[in-house]
Formats: sequence, structure tokens, C-alpha cells
Amino acid sequence: MSLMSKLLMSTLIATVALNANSVPNEKQLLKYIKKTVVKNPQVKVEGITIIESKTHKELPGWTILLTTMDLKYQKKELHVPEIIFSKDGLLTGHLSSSKNGHDYRNDIKPSVKESYYNDEHLLFGNKDAKHKILIFSDPQCPFCQETVPPIFKAAKENPETIAVYYYHLPLLRIHPVSGVLTKVMHIAQEEGKKDVIEKIYTLKINPRETNATKILDAVKKHANYSVTEDQINDKKVKEALKADEESAAKMMVAGTPTIYIDGEWDKMRDGYKKLIK
Repeated sequence: MSLMSKLLMSTLIATVALNANSVPNEKQLLKYIKKTVVKNPQVKVEGITIIESKTHKELPGWTILLTTMDLKYQKKELHVPEIIFSKDGLLTGHLSSSKNGHDYRNDIKPSVKESYYNDEHLLFGNKDAKHKILIFSDPQCPFCQETVPPIFKAAKENPETIAVYYYHLPLLRIHPVSGVLTKVMHIAQEEGKKDVIEKIYTLKINPRETNATKILDAVKKHANYSVTEDQINDKKVKEALKADEESAAKMMVAGTPTIYIDGEWDKMRDGYKKLIK
């Protein structure tokens, strides 16, 4: 169980009766969050922000609120995404189909803002390409290693058709080694050495490794690319990785790889294939 799961412990069928408004106000949302979402008494709920409001064709009458909860735990400020379904004075975090048990919560992702498509994150392809693919990834994630490199290849071979915008999301609880690797990747991209990023996806290394010297030596041997510990510990590098993490949180991205094509979540992660037929 993740730390966030321990803190929040959402319940599957909880609903809270409110005034019969289509969209609840902040006071009502906070009441719902405190009563049904945040179960840990050590976690203080300080606020909630509605990021976006959506609907779903299979859920007539329901408004879907994509929110960020402002929490404090052990003096640390946390900004945690939460999806809330609202209809006729009721709020719930989950809506499931009676036919097959499908939880519609798993279908919902925020829309991609245009600001995510910036030069800093453009990795492959031309920025005026016909299609834009946004990727959140960890180079040590097995699913990423299988899925992401073919997208890189498609963009390199079809730069007028596909532009890839890449955001680092190292899953440090599972792959601590990615903390250093993503910093190396960021530096390599800044230097225009994009081939290094591709090579790091094929690096064989203990995912639990945390010794920076060993990791940098492994990168040098595998990718023929050298950076120093001073470089990866530079303030600007750390800030860039933190900004990527915050961008992922705003998009409610918790796992990798998470991929969007032209602003829409590519749940099956293979939609790029249709773009190059």
C-alpha cells in the first residue's frame, strides 16, 4: 500500500448529501473530503481546488470534478489529486457499472493544457508536427521500456507527423536508481544529446541502486556519456525534475507510462501506430 493510500483510505461507495446544486461549493467539497476521503487524523485538510469540470457520455446528469486537495502531514505540504462525481446533491469518489463492475474513475484524466507543449520538453519531432504526444515516464519501468522507445522511433522517423513531449516521473519507491538517471537524462537533453535518453532505456542496472558514483559509471559505460555528481546535484536540475513531478500531479498522473495523444489520454498506449499508417 502506498503512503498516499495510507493517508487517504478512500471508501468505494461513500456519498454525502448536499444542497441539490449541480456543482458543490468549496465548503461542501471540504466537508466531503474530511468525512469520506481523508481518514488519517494526522492529515490536516487545508483546502481544495477544482482543476477542471467534465462530463461522461455514459453518466448522464453527473458532473465530474477533477480537484487537488491541499493537505499537511508531518509538517509537509501535499497536493493530492482527487476525482469527485457530483449529481443532485450527492458526492462520491467512485461510480461503478452494475453490468461489469467497471469503475468510471479509471476513465477520467484532465485535459492537457497548451502550456505542456513547450520547447523545454520537446524531445523528438518538430514542434509544428501534425500530432502531439505527451509522455510521463520512468526509464526503469518495464512497461515504459517496452512502450516508450517505439514512440521515440516513430517521432524520429516521422518528425512532421509526430512531436514527442517528454516529462520525467521517476517512481522512486520502486526504482530508486531513477532519481539519478532522470537527472542525467535532463542534462543530456539540455546538451542536445537525445540519443543518451534512448540508451538509458536499455541500461541494465539494479533498480534499487542509490550510489550516484556507481550509477554514473554505469551510464558512462553503457551510453558513452559522462556527467559529474556536481552536475546532477545542481539546483536548476533539481528544480526541473520537481517541476515535472508537479506537472504530473496536476495531470493526476500516478503511474508510468502515461501517454496523451493530441490532448486525449491514450489508455492502451499504442495510439501512435494509427498516426503513421
